[in-house]
Amino acid sequence: MHWNEVIGQEEAKARLMQLVNDGRLPHALLFCGPAGSGKMALALAFASYLLTETASSETVKHNAEAMLAKWQHPDLHFTFPVIRPTGISSDHKMVSDDFSKEWHEMLAEGPYFSMDQWLGQMRAANQQAIIYASESDDIIRKLSLKSSQGGYKVCIIWLPERMNGECANKLLKIIEEPPQQTVFILVCEEPEKLLETILSRTQRFDIKKIETAAVERALVERRGLDEAVAHRIARVANGNWLKAMEELDAGNENRLFLDMFIMLMRLAYQRNVKELKHWSETMAGYGREKQKRMMAYFLRLIRENFMYNFQNPELVYMTQEEENFAKNFARFINEANVLEFSDLFTRIIRDIGQNANPKIVFFDMALKVIVLLIRK
Repeated sequence: MHWNEVIGQEEAKARLMQLVNDGRLPHALLFCGPAGSGKMALALAFASYLLTETASSETVKHNAEAMLAKWQHPDLHFTFPVIRPTGISSDHKMVSDDFSKEWHEMLAEGPYFSMDQWLGQMRAANQQAIIYASESDDIIRKLSLKSSQGGYKVCIIWLPERMNGECANKLLKIIEEPPQQTVFILVCEEPEKLLETILSRTQRFDIKKIETAAVERALVERRGLDEAVAHRIARVANGNWLKAMEELDAGNENRLFLDMFIMLMRLAYQRNVKELKHWSETMAGYGREKQKRMMAYFLRLIRENFMYNFQNPELVYMTQEEENFAKNFARFINEANVLEFSDLFTRIIRDIGQNANPKIVFFDMALKVIVLLIRK
């Protein structure tokens, strides 16, 4: 994978190459940033750069490029969250290689993907993916082997915050004293969940949102969109390439989320408790990851509807469908309730993440929305 396949992020690319050119490459890097910013794309491009540009000969470089085209380079190792499929014995120690086929299929589709897409690739249903303790033993075994190409060995760990405690503690030891010419690239979205000792032993790179102009340009060049359409989608995406791709999908998940938001607000305004109970039961039927994504979407819509009241288009990042609803609804989101709405939805995300009963959580939330809507 080449640098030009990474959308935007020119500053980050330059900094990474400079580290190599100056001979100051740390043995462990932590890429942090919001979803859709291209952290994994940067990690893959940088790994490719290390395994090709530092090759000992043109022949080795050519071979490396051929292997990287299918992400099958023997000195490139991947670690990522997995599930324990139904029917798999509890005696089996789950590792990333158990889903190697699915992982490579997803990488073949492109370097921009989400946890939800990965769960779908694994056919996870309502299961949550983690990095099991046995993974650290597998990493240590792989990295103890001599480099097959005589250069760097690279280990990309996607979402290390999903490591269980035992795995994190074992991994700490090899990060402290890695084999020669071994580079760890940790691609993280929630660094606050990592062990402090791991954070202190990595060099952190904060990856910013993709520049809106870069998203717009990529939509035109890679997707063949009209410039006006690309401009609106790029603004709504707000630096998130995954969101830009969602907007291109006619059946994307956000349209379901918008419908559920509209239904909630209308039923709450009507104080229709019976139908709100049905609404909460529907919400409870979704998986926990989907519930959390929907609540994050609700949070964004609250913010956008509040900003819509200021009548300044530059402050608003909504799709046409969202804006159509906001024309009549935005006046109900004001200084008297916007913070309480935000606190309420944030608390729901936390409760769902802590395995609270979703029927109770969402029905209680719906009743609270009734009260908040009459605040003026």
